[in-house]
Amino acid sequence: MNRTADLRSRSLIRITLISLLTLAFLSITAAEANSPTAGKQKMVIQVSDNSPGKWNLALNNARNAQNALGGADNVDVEIVVYGPGIGMLEMDSETGNRVANALDQGVKIVACENTMRARDLTKGDMLPDIGYVPAGVIEIMKQQQQGYTYIRP
Repeated sequence: MNRTADLRSRSLIRITLISLLTLAFLSITAAEANSPTAGKQKMVIQVSDNSPGKWNLALNNARNAQNALGGADNVDVEIVVYGPGIGMLEMDSETGNRVANALDQGVKIVACENTMRARDLTKGDMLPDIGYVPAGVIEIMKQQQQGYTYIRP
């Protein structure tokens, strides 16, 4: 092989390698831009225990996440309450004031309607301004599929 052909072959290999590296870099950059951590952070918190201590811990987690990430504009927080934890959202809940405060701070708090039916609770038995979902565990699954980080205090 002559010297000119050898140089052309090496140049072609270099160009091919540079093109492949550029494509790999662009793919990684696109994946990072579409990752769950790009832009607004998202977390879903499960409350399924009949424990005021756990209820307060969940509310603390929500507040701390907002504080650490610069407020409600930077993080979506949803607390999903079901099973024995539903007491957190009943009208006489000892955490009622804290729930109202969290709602005012942009935390979405939802009650499981399956649990409410099982316990013969109506929306009139619950704290005002909360939301409702048909099934708490399904809501958590859906949120995780949407890139939410799952927290269970």
